[in-house]
Amino acid sequence: MVAYTYINETGPGMKKKLTVTVDEELIPLAKRYARSRGLSLSSVIEQSLREVTRQEKPSFSSRWRGKFRPAERDDPRYRALARRYLD
Repeated sequence: MVAYTYINETGPGMKKKLTVTVDEELIPLAKRYARSRGLSLSSVIEQSLREVTRQEKPSFSSRWRGKFRPAERDDPRYRALARRYLD
């Protein structure tokens, strides 16, 4: 593992220093990837972080809210529980 520190002056883009530790074998591959696309390694990392944070999935409850309907049952215990928890 090798630690690299990225330093940029704070200004309009509000760039900050970030130290990232990655596997030593990954560094030349990542640099080659960035160079082949005409990008800096820092910009590749920044784009990746933006993509990862943008793809956050909604919570389980928000995905399923409103999808279920109470069953119609002729059972007094069910009706009591339905009144308590579904109304």
